[in-house]
Amino acid sequence: MADLTTALPIEAALPDLRRALAARNAAVLVAPPGAGKTTRVPLDLLDAPWLAGRKVVLLEPRRLAARAAAARMAKTLGEEVGGTVGLRVRLGSKISARTRIEVVTEGVFTRMILDDPELSGVGAVLFDEFHERSLDADLGLALALDAQGALREDLRLLVMSATLDGARVADLLDGAPLVTSEGRAYPVETRYLDRDPNRRLDDSVAEAVIRALRADPGSVLVFLPGQAEIRRTADLLAGRVGPEVDLAPLYGALTPAEQDRAVSPPPPGRRKVVLATAIAETSLTIEGVRIVVDSGLARVPVYEPDLGLTRLTTARASRAAVDQRRGRAGRTEPGICWRLWSEAATGGLDAFARPEILSSDLAGLLLDCAAWGVADPRSLRFLDPPPVPALAEARAMLEGLGALDPDGRLTATGQALRALPLPPRLARMVASAAADGRGRAASQLAAVLVERGLGGDAVDLDERVERFARDRGGRAADMRRLAENWARLAGGAGGSEPSPAGPLLALAFPDRVAKARGRDGEFVMASGRAGRLDAAGALAREGYIVVADLAGAAGNARILAAAAISPEAIEALFADRIEAKTLVTFDSQTATLKARAVRRLGAVTLGERTLPVPADDASSAILARGVAGLGLDRLPWTAGLSQWRARIRFLREAEGEPWPDLSDERLAATVEEWLAPSLVGRTSLSAITADDLAQALYGLLPWDLRSRLDQAAPTHVEVPTGSRIAVDYDAEEPALAVRVQELFGLDRHPCAGGRPLVLHLLSPAQRPIQITRDLPGFWRGSWAAVRAEMRGRYPRHPWPEDPLAEAPTRRAKPRGT
Repeated sequence: MADLTTALPIEAALPDLRRALAARNAAVLVAPPGAGKTTRVPLDLLDAPWLAGRKVVLLEPRRLAARAAAARMAKTLGEEVGGTVGLRVRLGSKISARTRIEVVTEGVFTRMILDDPELSGVGAVLFDEFHERSLDADLGLALALDAQGALREDLRLLVMSATLDGARVADLLDGAPLVTSEGRAYPVETRYLDRDPNRRLDDSVAEAVIRALRADPGSVLVFLPGQAEIRRTADLLAGRVGPEVDLAPLYGALTPAEQDRAVSPPPPGRRKVVLATAIAETSLTIEGVRIVVDSGLARVPVYEPDLGLTRLTTARASRAAVDQRRGRAGRTEPGICWRLWSEAATGGLDAFARPEILSSDLAGLLLDCAAWGVADPRSLRFLDPPPVPALAEARAMLEGLGALDPDGRLTATGQALRALPLPPRLARMVASAAADGRGRAASQLAAVLVERGLGGDAVDLDERVERFARDRGGRAADMRRLAENWARLAGGAGGSEPSPAGPLLALAFPDRVAKARGRDGEFVMASGRAGRLDAAGALAREGYIVVADLAGAAGNARILAAAAISPEAIEALFADRIEAKTLVTFDSQTATLKARAVRRLGAVTLGERTLPVPADDASSAILARGVAGLGLDRLPWTAGLSQWRARIRFLREAEGEPWPDLSDERLAATVEEWLAPSLVGRTSLSAITADDLAQALYGLLPWDLRSRLDQAAPTHVEVPTGSRIAVDYDAEEPALAVRVQELFGLDRHPCAGGRPLVLHLLSPAQRPIQITRDLPGFWRGSWAAVRAEMRGRYPRHPWPEDPLAEAPTRRAKPRGT
């Protein structure tokens, strides 16, 4: 007998919803937390004429929410779950021939519709809490819309949410009617505690809980980002909350019984502090809770396509999420919400959580779409289309597994992977291991990886699998049965011998085979990503491991799950992937080339030995780059080469093109083009000769300019004594340094290539006495002063009154004259 005597706010909106679904095959329902949409709407639709006795499928984001919704509806009907209301989740499904309402998790629905695109016997699919925007929910809705358009026009789709842009979803559903419920929420007083960012989160949360318990009566629901924070906060609160207060953790990895204890009301006269992750934000009413303490943080997955790795990171919750959390305090009576941030900071929160489809590994989605017959998922109707880069990375990974052909179609291997209800990598691990009799061991390892908390939380996966095998609890028994089924599906249920986790894990994650860096606990993976282990742990002393999970930023990632693997196992597994290369590197300390034979799996070096440096173009290019890095001034420049370069630089400044650019910057940037060809066979900077450098430099000047160079910028100028004196082109203007006595009798200014030179007139001791750009003017003007000063200093050299009438000389006067 249905007990519908308790009035819920959603009931006012039910007539509009019934009319909407009678007229259209889709609708959107927006109702606040506590309105009753999850448990009343499915029951209300059971007698709808268009349903015609078929089933209603209700999607929930988590098993806990699915179990709670099924139990509540069954209780309303005076039945047990498995009657009119059934439950289909990964563990603990209860369905019978009488079932009219199936409560399923979103992932289960995806497999349902892929296995039966027509959804035979189903009249309506209800997507509850769609605002959470999980990847499974987005994919499930996209597939349901495709099926509705091509196969089942009569199939009703209802998207329900508490905090959602309903109009945007209605547009996705071809302008479906939007029904809203005002809901009923008791007033909640919000109190802000601006947390000191320098304090540990656990300390701040524990202090806030104690303060909240002292300030007001009632049970407390505490929102924390993850299991580790929950455990640490529970440790801090133990013994401080009083004997009448029970501490209850609540997260997905707990057993159903442990979760039920957390959400059940406390005994009379007692209070409860529920320490929960975001699992408690929606779809649950925890009896007796009228106080919420919100850390404002959540653990969110972030996928890095370039590394093929999803890591969990702690981030600020969205405004929609913190509003949902706040609302938990006012579900049954007026409440209080303590927020561990400033009131002003609320405005800086993102409006909604980022949809998983925009930041997740899309390999599973791509494989499911291929099974649906769609090579490009973006052709389906998603609220937010999957990003192209993530799809490209997923496609490359699936093609590497042999699951997709180059056209994006499912292969036989892909079909085999899809037969296993596991992520593609783990499915490949189980299928490959089953081929050589290790299917059961691989399935048990997969169970530990997909069911959080199974086998404990040790980093060493061999230890987790061993504990899982010994665990006699109900959840462990259910997962062992499930793992046995996976092994049978893969064709390898036989074989009961345990198998080390590392080689199995490497079948799923070849890019995460990692080598110790030499420092305790630090490893680098084949993908190039680095991670660290607790240096005190046994795994930290292993030479090689395979990483299954890690958290934290790229520069400080912490390995959460891994297993040891031997070098022999790596060689056996990846013989076709291991690359043997000769690596030539430049040692900047010794300015020499060094060659090594290296065997690598991605970024992991498996072995190396020293080799002679090969005399080839590649080695000479490395030497040239290395020398450029030290500085081109380290090359064996001669005075002649330096002047040659300066002459060309001068002409480029004077005339521009086509004279080449021989600046330091340009030469360094193009060193592989001009210098490397002349260094073949050289293995060090000291082995490079001036002839090597000359050969390389001279090749930079085109043939047609070589003859012009001597004319436009001659190396030397002949002075009246017959001396050939080198022109200095390194100055701002070409200059000639010459003893003044060698210019006697010269009545015109010296030039080079038709351009006047800057004269640096020298004394007999080669010291500057005058700089001039007008030699005739100097004779007429400054010479008299110079003569007066110099003749006493250098009496044995001529200092005539009329230098134009004097013969030039390189010699001093004979003694006695």
